Amino acid sequence: MLDLEVLMMKRYINYSIVYAVLALVAGVFYREFTKMNGYTDWTTLSVVHTHYFILGMMFFLILGLISLNIDFKSNRAVLFYNIGLNLTIGLNLTAIMLVVRGIVQILGFNVVSALISGIAGIGHIVLGVSLILILLDIKKGCIKGGL
Repeated sequence: MLDLEVLMMKRYINYSIVYAVLALVAGVFYREFTKMNGYTDWTTLSVVHTHYFILGMMFFLILGLISLNIDFKSNRAVLFYNIGLNLTIGLNLTAIMLVVRGIVQILGFNVVSALISGIAGIGHIVLGVSLILILLDIKKGCIKGGL
């Protein structure tokens, strides 16, 4: 195993750990914030937890395991790193706006939600494009590697 492959795997596993912690924090915040305010209806705070677990922790954990078998170095490594960075930016932008919208819902603020929706939409677009590009990169690496 090359040093670069081990380094990439460790990086993805570390991202996975960070997103697991963020998911747990988001779940505790949702539970405690709604309980503190006596809020019982559905809120977008409830989906931040799952966004971070699935799109953050699980995705990077699987990516770390896949990186051991696919040679990303010969497959646009710099672009692949940037796509992973964009995925992180898109996921965090989406999660932040979900938290903002959830707090606004719970506290009952009269805020124009078009701005919140627009920023969350940009986060979702960046996240979606990054996911597709990573999956295409994995496919290309599998074809080159003979998998």
